[in-house]
Amino acid sequence: MSAMRAFALETAFGTLAGLRAGRAGAPRVLALHGWLDNAASFVPLSAHLPDIDLVAIDMPGHGASAHLPAAADYLLIAFLRAAFAAADALGWERFSLLGHSLGGVIASLMASAQPRRIERLLTIEALGALTEAEERTTQRLRDALTAYAALPGKQLRVFPDVATAIRARLRAGTGDLGEAAATLLVERGLRAVDGGFVWRSDPRLTMPTAVRMSEAQSRDLVAHIECPTRVIYAEPAQTYFPEALRRERAGLLRHGELIVMPGSHHLHMDDAPGVAAAIGDFFHAS
Repeated sequence: MSAMRAFALETAFGTLAGLRAGRAGAPRVLALHGWLDNAASFVPLSAHLPDIDLVAIDMPGHGASAHLPAAADYLLIAFLRAAFAAADALGWERFSLLGHSLGGVIASLMASAQPRRIERLLTIEALGALTEAEERTTQRLRDALTAYAALPGKQLRVFPDVATAIRARLRAGTGDLGEAAATLLVERGLRAVDGGFVWRSDPRLTMPTAVRMSEAQSRDLVAHIECPTRVIYAEPAQTYFPEALRRERAGLLRHGELIVMPGSHHLHMDDAPGVAAAIGDFFHAS
């Protein structure tokens, strides 16, 4: 699982770092990780997908990639534009997408917004955006601005060693993340400071999102995805994305199929062989 190669791309969003595996000339697949994860999210899976050109980026504010400027916000549109900027820097006009969790949300929006550029879409544990009732709009905006005002005085936690950070990540994951997977994410997600290590992700990522879509908006986006799409969900479903909702969203796809398999939210890391088998030759199909 050490075959992925590090790289960095210069974009309008600053340096976007990542990991790459596979071979040139194979189907191009841009991989997008989940919230507070990083490109190492795809290291286990890459060992089982040797016949694609897999490029996993650290999204802005994550891993080794640049943070967004202080005046910018980590909204879905910023992640979407950054992912397209990475593809542009690679010289990719058309390519496929592989997204997990937040990365699956972003990949869904990319396929809907720029259908001419996306050949195939595969999402894991996501399809469309997290949504909220319109009646929550004002309170969400107030909460976000309050959190922003408190940010300048916030101190980063310093971990004395990597093992302590791994234990913290395992506790934060409420048991859904295996130790081997947590180690991969943590080792890429830390930077050394005097006295130990701190997370190198942007602290603003932990603040409330200022704006969320309505369910009607998210459904409209999913319904306008034109490319062949495969969605992989873990069973049992996450509380924020219940079984009925995720099946309803999948049913909106024009050319979609749904696979449900036992596992956790990070099943692509904890059961990489099983998820690779579910992916099969999806990225190779004409």
